[in-house]
Parts: sequence; C-alpha cells; structure tokens
Amino acid sequence: MTLPRRTHPRPLDIASGRVDLTHGGGGRAMAQLVDEMFVAAFDNEALNQGNDQAEFDVPQGRMVMSTDGYVISPLFFPGGDIGSLAVHGTVNDVAMAGAVPHSLSAGFIIEEGFPLADLKRIVDSMAAASKAAGVPVVTGDTKVVEKGKGDGLFITTAGIGFVPPGVRISGDRARPGDAILISGTMGDHGVAVMSQRESLGFESAILSDSAALHTLVAAMVADCPGIRVLRDPTRGGLAATLNEIAAQSATGMVIDERAVPVKDAVRGACELLGLDPLYVANEGKLICICDAADADRLLAVMRAHPLGTDAARIGTCEADPHHFVRMKTAMGGTRVVDWLAGEQLPRIC
Repeated sequence: MTLPRRTHPRPLDIASGRVDLTHGGGGRAMAQLVDEMFVAAFDNEALNQGNDQAEFDVPQGRMVMSTDGYVISPLFFPGGDIGSLAVHGTVNDVAMAGAVPHSLSAGFIIEEGFPLADLKRIVDSMAAASKAAGVPVVTGDTKVVEKGKGDGLFITTAGIGFVPPGVRISGDRARPGDAILISGTMGDHGVAVMSQRESLGFESAILSDSAALHTLVAAMVADCPGIRVLRDPTRGGLAATLNEIAAQSATGMVIDERAVPVKDAVRGACELLGLDPLYVANEGKLICICDAADADRLLAVMRAHPLGTDAARIGTCEADPHHFVRMKTAMGGTRVVDWLAGEQLPRIC
C-alpha cells in the first residue's frame, strides 16, 4: 500500500534555502526535506510505503549485495556528479558478479549550510541515473552534521541483485592461459575529476566515463555464461585491479601496453600531471577474464554494445608463483605493474 503524501505549510525554498540542523533532527523540517527532496525524486512503490525498510519479492537465483561510500571532490565534474556516480558505482559492483541489479539504498550525510539548490541538483541526477538503469532507490536515510564537519555532502549506498542460475563469476577464478579483456579507454574519470578540481583547461574536453554497466554485463553473460572474472577498475585503476585479481586467483598476468586503449587527451593530461593512466580511476569500464577460446566472441559482443565500442584484448594470465602483473612496453621491454604506492588521486569517488 502506498501512503498519501504529507502536506507542509510552505514548500522548501530550493532557490536560496540551505540545509540546517533541524533538517536532520527528526521533526517537521526533516519530514519536509525527505518528502519534497528525496521521496519526490526517487518515487517508487517500495519507497512510498514510508517504512524504514523496503519489502520486495525475491527472484530466483543467488543474491549478491554491495555497499559503497562516495566522498568525491568536487561534487560536480565533467560528465557527472556525486549523485549519478553513487548509482553507477553501486550498480556496477553488483553487476560484476554477473548479477541483475534489483534495488538500491541511499544514505545522505549533509553538512549544515549546504545549498538546497545543489542538493536538489544532485538528488535529481541520482534519480535520473536510477531510473535510466531501471534500479530503484527503495529506502534511505538522511543525517545533518554541524558546519565544518561534513565537507558538503557524502553519500553511502547499498545495492542488491540476483545471479542467474549457472553463472559463477568471481575474482578467484582466473586461470593460466585465460584472456584479459577491457571494455574501453582507461583513465577518463580520474582525469576529468582532476581537471575540474585543479581548474585545468585542456584543448579537448575530458569527460568522466561514469555509467551503469549492467546491460553490457547482461549481454556478455547471455553469450558466455562461463566468464571467469568481471571487475570494474575504479580506485587504483587497471593496475590495482589486475593485481587484486592476480592475488585472488594466485596467477600471474602479462599485458601489452600498445593494446591498452587510452584517449590522446587523457594521455596528454596524465603526462602533464605526472600520472600513469594505468593507475587512474574509471567509473564506466570493466575488466573481463575468460577462457581464451571465448575471447573473440566476447569482444564482438562488447563492441556491439554502446558501452563497449572500444573494447580490447590486452593480455593473458600465466602461471607465476609470485602473482606478478607484467607489461610488455611500447619500447619492447618488460616491466612489473605493481600495486599503487600511496594515494595518486584522493577523493576520486
């Protein structure tokens, strides 16, 4: 049953109003913020029940769950914002198990004094991303902290999904001889955020690749349910993600530098900033490890999807007791692609 919407004496002053501590105090002000800001934007049957939890029927298959926190700075960046990023990131984490994402929760930690206009812009963006993905935000929470203790806005999310029968995708399943595929260019998101943060102007606009990948994953799984590993290379980029998988699967990897797609604008920006594109975050790309016999077929499926047009085969898993990730360089040598030392790009997601 959907409850009737509460009415309030005066609507929120979105244009010039700001969040204050009463918006997190559990009283009328908080109820109005939740009603007019969040419920109005996310509008769905489960959320509109008005409970502190969401009730839904469970489809057939194994259930997966993921949780994440978003503290990106700045909140708005070329190609997205913290709201759309929160949806895309959590949908992708669920999808990397081969699961069909079902629903999301969202928690907002808002700093006192945060402009209501900016909050609405973020919430509307998050709602649009959720509806475009077909994955509703069904429950949530709002907290307000004192000025100076929240840096504007943080968002935490959780997502659940269901894995179809017969699909088993996990980071510990890579085997020597397997092919390593990626769905597109590396480093777009991290460089877009850094260019906005540092007010850098480049000749070519660099946009974040933030996107929900579950439809791409669904097409891949439908064609090849035997995919071994899927992972989205977010913080730490391609290098960190391959090292994670190598450690989980107790295997080594060899990749070809010339096969890794990087946009010229991103490569140039990385040279200017002293960054390595292999370590720069992505928010709309995936790594796929599969049996070598399935690689060409999967590449064709990926390239036929709008989010995989630049997909490439970049390397091979190999037997290695040290579980190293090595790269054949464009100059003809070989180097170890190690774990990231320190924090290359803080507050990137």
